[in-house]
Amino acid sequence: MENLRLLGPAAPEQGWVPAPRYLLRRNRVMHALAAIVPCQVLEIGCGTGLLLHELADRGFACTGLETSRAAQELATRLAEQAGRPIHFHAEPAPDWRQRFGLLMALEVLEHIEDDLGALRQWRAWAAPGARLLLSVPAHQTRWNARDVWAGHVRRYERQQLAGLFQAAGFAVERIECYGFPLANLLERAAARRYAGKHRERSPPGQDSRDANTAQSGIDRTSEVKWYPLLRSLPGRALLAAAIQAQRPFLSTEAGNGYLALARVP
Repeated sequence: MENLRLLGPAAPEQGWVPAPRYLLRRNRVMHALAAIVPCQVLEIGCGTGLLLHELADRGFACTGLETSRAAQELATRLAEQAGRPIHFHAEPAPDWRQRFGLLMALEVLEHIEDDLGALRQWRAWAAPGARLLLSVPAHQTRWNARDVWAGHVRRYERQQLAGLFQAAGFAVERIECYGFPLANLLERAAARRYAGKHRERSPPGQDSRDANTAQSGIDRTSEVKWYPLLRSLPGRALLAAAIQAQRPFLSTEAGNGYLALARVP
């Protein structure tokens, strides 16, 4: 139970485990969701859909949108194995207009060229008074080879993100900058690891970006090797300390990711 509370669900036998940065973000996501009454939720770019498993257990009616065929097949298989009634779609359904009380898009917007257009489309799916919970990588000055590997178009600044919400018709409730210091250190290490494969210092072309995006949500090749250590008592103690350490810096610009909560007026 302690592992599930701290680490969340995983599927190591299927090649997917949570990365430390995912777990730092997950902690803040769960904190934000604690005040939201269970409702119909749509996770855009849901990857394996394992976060939706946790919401389903809390009473949310869960739907996932995932354009990567490999990710959608894995998400469907994991939900069926767990016996959770989660519906996954490769494209939006016609009856989504003003349907969902909660939208989530975690590490998705940075992959989309027309980010404002995407936000406006998502708003059309939101019921009156609905919430949008969104995360993106922070600070364009920290662009690195891992961004290229993941298929990113850009990173964001706080005011830029707030302006996009306003232009799309959302009212910002709060924006946190999470991850400091552990995620910052891990990102630097990952940037060095990917630098030999992806030497571009600017976003790649559309075809390459789409392929990178499709793999980034489910590729945990490196993380699977380290997962036994993360699950160990010292690993969990380090993660718990990192979760506590990021909290004093959420209102600063020290972290490497933003988590934003907005509302449909």
